[in-house]
Amino acid sequence: MSTTESTAVLAVRRWVDLMVVGLNLCPFARTEVVNKRVHFVETEAQSEVQLLEDLAAELTLLAETPSIETTLLVHPQVLKDFSAYNQFLDEVDVLLHGMHLDGEMQVASFHPDYQFAGTAPDDAENYTNRAPYPVLHIIREASIEDRLDSYPDAAAIPEKNIKLMNKMGRQQLQGLLARCSS
Repeated sequence: MSTTESTAVLAVRRWVDLMVVGLNLCPFARTEVVNKRVHFVETEAQSEVQLLEDLAAELTLLAETPSIETTLLVHPQVLKDFSAYNQFLDEVDVLLHGMHLDGEMQVASFHPDYQFAGTAPDDAENYTNRAPYPVLHIIREASIEDRLDSYPDAAAIPEKNIKLMNKMGRQQLQGLLARCSS
């Protein structure tokens, strides 16, 4: 895995700043970004097997490093097709279980072509999970549970985000996402 700031990592950092934090899609992200507790890393994996190996390494690193709150594993060379990416998430669950981390860590998914079930590919709400590159976001479950417990009306976050995406519209969101990669 690369430790330098690649084009892909820089684009994902801009996406976090501009969209995730900037649009407040995740009300918990700003604090972690400001406190520099987000680990951004790019894998050079060329296959799903290599990606799982790198994901396992990042899961171990996060479990052993309390100063890192969350990890964004960017994987630009593998799983460019959203359908394959979505199916791969089953393998991620198997890995978490095999490492005895289910219940301790979870992996959220972001992809340039993300599409929620029951939506059309061009629906604006899909932009809540669209990133400039495929990303596996490793989250400590205890941390997210603590934040959700203390956040007023946490259950409304997804609906609030969908309303915002629909209000902004696909064209504006495409422009914002494109700015992340420029």
